[in-house]
Amino acid sequence: MGQFLHNILRERAILAVIATLAIFTVNPGGLAMASSDLLGLLGFVWLFGVMIFGASAVVRHAEALAEKLGEPYGTLILTLSVVVIEVALIGSVMLSGDGGPTLARDTMFAVLMIVLNGLVGLSLLLGALRFGEQNYNFAGATAFLTVLVPLSVFSLVLPDYTASSATPTFTPFQAGFFSFVTLALYLVFLSIQTVRHRGFFTEAEEPPVPMPHHVTRYPSWAHFLLLAATLIPIVLLSKKMGGFVDHGTAVLGVPKALGGVLIAIIVLAAEGMSAVRAALRNRLQRAVNLCLGAALSTIGLTVPAVLTIGMITGQPVVLGLGNQMQIMLALSLIVSVQTFGARRTNVLHGAVHLVLFMAYIALIFAP
Repeated sequence: MGQFLHNILRERAILAVIATLAIFTVNPGGLAMASSDLLGLLGFVWLFGVMIFGASAVVRHAEALAEKLGEPYGTLILTLSVVVIEVALIGSVMLSGDGGPTLARDTMFAVLMIVLNGLVGLSLLLGALRFGEQNYNFAGATAFLTVLVPLSVFSLVLPDYTASSATPTFTPFQAGFFSFVTLALYLVFLSIQTVRHRGFFTEAEEPPVPMPHHVTRYPSWAHFLLLAATLIPIVLLSKKMGGFVDHGTAVLGVPKALGGVLIAIIVLAAEGMSAVRAALRNRLQRAVNLCLGAALSTIGLTVPAVLTIGMITGQPVVLGLGNQMQIMLALSLIVSVQTFGARRTNVLHGAVHLVLFMAYIALIFAP
C-alpha cells in the first residue's frame, strides 16, 4: 500500500491535469471566466500552470521510454506527442472561429524561433559552460536541416510571393499540393531517421551517463499508458486555453503574435525541459534530436493539418510572414546551418542563438 501511494503521489501532475479538465467540463461557468478580466487572468494562469505541470510528466515518461527504446525512438515519441498538443491547440481555436487567420502562422513561427534560437541557444550555452565543447552526430543534424530549410520557406515565405491570390495565402490547389509534399517529405525523413539511417541520430562517442533511477521505474507499457493519460487531457484542455489566449490578447491590446508565443511555450515545455537536461548531462545528440525534431515536425505535420482545416471550413489561413520576420527566419536558418556545420559546439554558438531569440521577442513588441 505504501508503494502504491508513493506511485500515486509521483503522478500528481497527471491527477492535476485530469482534475482541471473535469472542473472545466462539469462547470460550464469555467468557460465564461474570460468575461471578467480578473477571472480571465486567473483562469489563464491556472490553465497555463497545470498544462506546464502536465508537460513535466510527459517529459519524465518520454525520457524513460527513450532510455528503454534508445535513440531516435525515444525523442521521436516525445516530439510526436508535442505535435499532437500543438495541432489540437491551433485546430481548436481555428474551429471556434476566434483565432484569426494568422494564428497558425504565428504559432508555428514562434515554435521555430523558440526551438532554433531559444532552446538550441540555452542548451548549447549551458552544455558548453559545463563541458567546454560538446559533440554530436553531424550527419543527423545535416539531415534535419536539409528538410527543415525548404519546408520552412515553402510554408512561411513562399505564400507572400505567389501570384494566384492577393493575400499571403495559398489557393486551394496550392494548399493541397504543399500539404501533400510537406507531409510526404516528412514521412521520407522519418524513414531515414528510424529505419534506413538510424545511426545518423545517435552518438557513439558520448560518454555514458546513467539516467536517474526514478525515470525507469515502470515497464515500457506503463510509461506509454501514463504518457497518454497525461497527453489526452492536455489536448482536451487546449480549447479552453485557446479561448483564454485569444481573449487575453484582445483585452490587453498586446500584439496578436504574442498569443502564438504563449501557445508555443505550452507546446514546447516538455521538449524544452528535456533538451536542456540532456545537454547538461552531456547528451547533446539527444538535445539536437529534440530541438531540430520539434522544429521539423512543427512544419511537417502542423502545416498540412491547418491547411486541411482551412480548406474544410473555408477559413483563410495566412502563412506568409512579414518582411521583418522573413529576415529573422532566414537569419535563424543560416546560423543554424553554420552552428551544426561545426563538428563541436561551444559557448559562442549558444550565445549567438540566444541573441537572435531576444531580437525576435523585441520585434514582436516593437516591429
